Amino acid sequence: MRARTLPHSRLRSGGGTRIARGTRRTVVIAAVAALGAGLLAGCADDGKKDDDKGSSGDGKGKTTITLGLFGTMGFKEAGLYAEYEKLNPNIKIAENVIERNENYYPALVNHLTTNSGLQDVQAIEVANISEVTTTQAAKFQDMSKVSGVNKSNWLDWKWAQATTKDNKTIGLGTDVGPMAICYRTDLFKAAGLPTDPAAVGQLWAGDWNKFIETGKKYKSKAPAGTFFMDSPGGLLNAVLSSEKEKFYDSSGEIIYKTNPAVRAGFNLTAKAAQEGLVQGVPQFQPSWDQTIANSKFATVACPPWMLGTIKGKSKPDSFGKWAVAVAPKSGNWGGSFLGVPSSGKHVKEAEKLVAWLTAPEQQAKLFKVQGSFPSAPGAYTMPEVTGATNQMTGSANIGTIFAEAAKSAPVQVIGPKDQIIQQGLSDNGVILVTKGKSTEEAWANATKTIDNSLDK
Repeated sequence: MRARTLPHSRLRSGGGTRIARGTRRTVVIAAVAALGAGLLAGCADDGKKDDDKGSSGDGKGKTTITLGLFGTMGFKEAGLYAEYEKLNPNIKIAENVIERNENYYPALVNHLTTNSGLQDVQAIEVANISEVTTTQAAKFQDMSKVSGVNKSNWLDWKWAQATTKDNKTIGLGTDVGPMAICYRTDLFKAAGLPTDPAAVGQLWAGDWNKFIETGKKYKSKAPAGTFFMDSPGGLLNAVLSSEKEKFYDSSGEIIYKTNPAVRAGFNLTAKAAQEGLVQGVPQFQPSWDQTIANSKFATVACPPWMLGTIKGKSKPDSFGKWAVAVAPKSGNWGGSFLGVPSSGKHVKEAEKLVAWLTAPEQQAKLFKVQGSFPSAPGAYTMPEVTGATNQMTGSANIGTIFAEAAKSAPVQVIGPKDQIIQQGLSDNGVILVTKGKSTEEAWANATKTIDNSLDK
């Protein structure tokens, strides 16, 4: 995936999703790092649309298609714009990028509401897709009707994320964040645990409780000053991402306090904190960054983009010491869409471009260069995925592990306040257990904070 903003707001929604029909806005920071590359900052042009005729430079006399994006989505970096312009000499592509989704999304909502200022193509982050499909679908083209677009080219749950109740698909999926476990082979070896990915995956296959039991084994022989896992929030997010329902039910009702899966995940994470298996730091904060640099933890819940984050924060002596194993249960952390506003200047040309950019072949190329894992299963058998390696994991082939996780991720309800609830449970909840609070005290504080944020 692509580098964007502060990754802690990538607590964005788990797995494959059935859309909860909520209507309230969520503003989510999105941050994704590229495989094999450090965090990349988004860069913006002047934000002005070129005219069909008289545009500057080599665009003179060409149709300019503008894309409104957030962060570094990687299309330019992977050479896809240049390739498309070569295939279509009458087309020029210009992207208008706002680095942080927390700034991009409110502006997008305003443009959609006023039906002005929209680009020919607009990106939509997964945490915002529920609200957009519910409240703004009329402003977008139905991408299911575009020539060459076939629903079967996407993971079923990815297609469903951007599809309304009356089967209008307002965006085509770019990427997903299938969940695995990244681990330090040197720390595992020092603790007497296996280091081969297949053997490691078997330690906790099918059960997060087994993951915690493995953590206890690690702790018993762990190198001094290290923890089994990076953070309580990371563990809780991974556990809940593997559930079919977490914070909302299929009718759009908030159920996080009454959903037994949420409380069980919270309790399991609190248990890990009480056992001293997780660090008492929130993810993606400077203190967390330092623990990567200083090799202070052995495992982290790991979509493909997390390897880029790890690389960006690691010292060179950590390169090649990481490996990727199957998670106890499949989940998803991340993903975006491209939609075409109906009021755009070049609707048909934009539809054609979006269909091409999100085709399996282009998604595979994007993964190879940028680390954005394809939402198109057709890409999973392409060499860019099957032969994928990473500087942090050495010569190990990691693409097939992420592909299997993507295909088996649960169809999970996304709600408009998922990020607020997830962050409340993590940063105002389970992390308190590492500071000496009881599980009940941590739960009470988390739910009070969340309900205040939800205006309950």
